[in-house]
Parts: sequence; C-alpha cells; structure tokens
Amino acid sequence: MKKKELLELLGDTQENDKSLSEGNRILLIDGLNLFFRNFAMLNMVNPDGVHIGGLGGFFRSLGAMIRQTQPDQVYVVFDGAGSTANRKNLLPEYKSGRNLQRITNWEVFEDQDDEDDSKVDQIVRVIQYLKTLPVKTLSLDKAEADDIIAYLSDKLPNHQDDKVFIISSDKDFLQLVSKNVIVYRPMEKKYYTEDVIKEKYNMPAQNFIIYKTLLGDNSDKIKGVKGLGEKGLFKKFPELTEGILTFDDVFNICEKKFKDHVVYARVIQGIEELEKNYKVMDLSNPMLGKNDKEYLDGVVETENLNYLPEQFTALYNEDKLGGMIRNLDFWLDDVFAKLVTNK
Repeated sequence: MKKKELLELLGDTQENDKSLSEGNRILLIDGLNLFFRNFAMLNMVNPDGVHIGGLGGFFRSLGAMIRQTQPDQVYVVFDGAGSTANRKNLLPEYKSGRNLQRITNWEVFEDQDDEDDSKVDQIVRVIQYLKTLPVKTLSLDKAEADDIIAYLSDKLPNHQDDKVFIISSDKDFLQLVSKNVIVYRPMEKKYYTEDVIKEKYNMPAQNFIIYKTLLGDNSDKIKGVKGLGEKGLFKKFPELTEGILTFDDVFNICEKKFKDHVVYARVIQGIEELEKNYKVMDLSNPMLGKNDKEYLDGVVETENLNYLPEQFTALYNEDKLGGMIRNLDFWLDDVFAKLVTNK
C-alpha cells in the first residue's frame, strides 16, 4: 500500500491534514523488532568506533513512521524479563534455539559476545532516549510485547473511525487486523488491512490464527500438521476462505472427513498438541494477568508525557551519532512537538 492509499484509508484528502478524519490514530511499536531490524541493517559506527546502527536507526525509523501516520498517541512496547515463561509452560520448545543464529559484522565486533553486549547497551540507551520523548514506553515482567500490543489494540479504539497502527515485521499480528487495526510490516513497506489480507491470503484476517496453527511456525519452533502445506491447506479446508472459523470448527471438519485423507486423521490424533499451539499463538486472548491489565489501563488513562528535547540532544551528542538524524532540532520539533499538543 502506497502513501496515497494510506491517506485514502484514513479519510484524508490532503497529505498530513487530519481535519476531515474524525477518529484518533494510535501507533503501537514493537520495540525490539524495530531495533533488531535496524541493528542488522545499519553497520554504522561513531568516531570512537562504537556501533550505533541499532540506536540511531531506531529513532530514524520511529520518526519516519510518526511522520507518515501522523498519530495522536505513540506506544513503544518491549518484551519484559522472562517474557516467554507463560508460553514455555504450555510449549517447552517455544522459541528454543532462536538465539543460536546471529547476524555478526566481523568488521565491527570481535566475536558474538561482543555483538550481544552491543545489542544490550544500545537497547538500554534506546529506552533512556525514549524517556525524553512524549511517547509511552511499556514493558511488563513475564509478558511478551505481542500480548501487550494485542491488549492495547483492542482497548484503545473508542470510536468507529479510530485507527490503531501496529508496526512490526511479526506476522502473528495479522490475526488482529480489523476495521480499526492496521498492521504495517516494515520489511515489505506494506500496510495490512482486512482487504489486503483477504487479497493476499484469500481468507478473513480472523482466520490467520487457524492458518498458522495448521501450518506451524518454524521461527517459534511450533509444529504444524505433517504433510500439510500452504497449497494443500486451502484444498483440505476451503472453509478458511468462506467464513470465520474457530478451533472447534476445524476439529468438527476433521471428525467428519478423517477417513477421506490422512491429514484429517492427523489433526484428530494430534488435537491436544494443536490446541496448545493455538493457545500459544492466539493474540485475541493475550497472556496477561489481572494486575497487568489494570496497569496498562492506567497507562492508557495517564496524560503525563515528557518532552525534553534538550536532554535528547545531550544524549545524542554524548553518543556521537553525528549525521544519523539530519537537522536534529527541526526533526525533534517536527516529529514530537505535535504529540504534546495532541494529548
């Protein structure tokens, strides 16, 4: 989706003109996803030879997304300590081995430990910068960013014209797409709406969770149904394209057809494992406790936003980010000052 299409989607007739759009726009940023993408892509160092690609690139990308969507509110969400614990209780192999493959720039880092230290240092620094800006930064112990974003994407739209933009390359978020929720995948530079998902995947967005449950997710070490590929999926389950399916619907379909093909029988035989996989990936029921939800509700209600451009500039100069952001003073005012007036 190009920028012109985005403006049409938002009901605007002129670029950056919000006067004709009744609803609010809220930006939900998957913080680590945005950071790691920039860390891997931008092998930039400051005059001291310190890698700054993740740090500088994060804020360049954040600024670009704010300029593009012109939001009223911005949330940047990070995984908390022990974030995978709840899902590992259901599925011990969840995300196992994910950190064994690293993108290492041997011209910058001495070894993988050196690279890991740089990642941690830059992430800590990103959060320090964010504290000087009028955005809400969130992290909860034992909670993944996915769950926090899922909860907020459901809670924040209060008007039929409100638009929530989720910024992440994680396909899991596509299951949350609705008339109020849009997912932007930076790697594709594409906005996913209900119509886009229907066109690309030939099914409603609500069925994306069933789609992933049956096919599995190699990146998260979640197994699908043996012998079932993407082409075979729609042949075996044409109901995916015809209406909204529940997990129980899939079981009922397989129960009626288990003699017709081995795939249906495998679903029946592995139903308990598939149900665990479904729960692990289902963002319509985020894994958050009552206290977590109450805390998030409080964050949503608060209007206390810091905007300390001088402190941001001091951090920027201390880290010697140089020309990573052109005309820093103008950039800060153009991107973030409006968020203070919008609150």
